Amino acid sequence: MSLLQAGVDTTVIALWLGHADVRSTQPYLHADLTIKEKALALVTPADVKPGRYKPADTTLAFLESL
Repeated sequence: MSLLQAGVDTTVIALWLGHADVRSTQPYLHADLTIKEKALALVTPADVKPGRYKPADTTLAFLESL
């Protein structure tokens, strides 16, 4: 949601969307993947390479034995 990225308060966004309660607006705000990606980029250690986590074979073997 570009309004949220521009710094517009969530209560203002809720009013513009015609929502009686800010809680009605939350699903729309949480759906913004760009904001999530930026937040994750800020907390990801520099030595971690991008991509999905792949556990070691020993970990997979242990989990399969359960």
